[in-house]
Amino acid sequence: MPERPAGLLLSGGLDSTTLLALASAEGYAVHALTFRYGQRHAHEVAAARRVAERYAVKQHVVADIDLRMFGGSALTADVPVPKDRSLSELGSGVPITYVPARNTIFLSFALAWAEVLGAREIFIGVNALDYSGYPDCRPEYIRAYERMANLATRAAVEGHVAIEIRTPLVALTKREIIQLGQRLGVDYALTTSCYDPAPDGAACGHCDACQLRLRGFREAETSDPARYSPAADEESVEQPTS
Repeated sequence: MPERPAGLLLSGGLDSTTLLALASAEGYAVHALTFRYGQRHAHEVAAARRVAERYAVKQHVVADIDLRMFGGSALTADVPVPKDRSLSELGSGVPITYVPARNTIFLSFALAWAEVLGAREIFIGVNALDYSGYPDCRPEYIRAYERMANLATRAAVEGHVAIEIRTPLVALTKREIIQLGQRLGVDYALTTSCYDPAPDGAACGHCDACQLRLRGFREAETSDPARYSPAADEESVEQPTS
């Protein structure tokens, strides 16, 4: 049986690593795409390289774009990363860690590559439950982008390849994503989620991404193998209160 090529957005985080494990288990020849987009640190790109190597992806491209020219986010500008927000705060509004139009930009690169590869599917690890309120993680956004993708490419317009944006994690909680990853044998020690890690890559334990990750591992009744800074290891970081 010929290999089925697929594009996959790989950040080096928990969700995209679980997604890669799932796509690999389903038999796809994965072409992984990671972005160095001007984010605060390089640790997630290093993690993506580790994960891509672990899963022996068909090809791993790290694309350089610079969203710092626009700013507008705590991840691409000199703006403090929010820490120790409550569950009610995590679940309301769009936080300053949202990078304007990031998934639209990333998916556009992935769409161009998929057309070159002849790939019918693009995997993205968006999640509409534990997602920090980002508008470009919602199912309605993905459906709209998929409609656009099939109007925008020669392959789709000529009827050769219809593009599908695959989002198998979209309706899962962080706990369920972790449990899926455990069944797939994912080594979460390879991953990083922290928005504001120490220079050595240790996670802060207090940003939104760390809190959602730690809560997911607690609810999955397992420990997080990621490294946390001495002042914020998993045992000392309390679950956020509403």
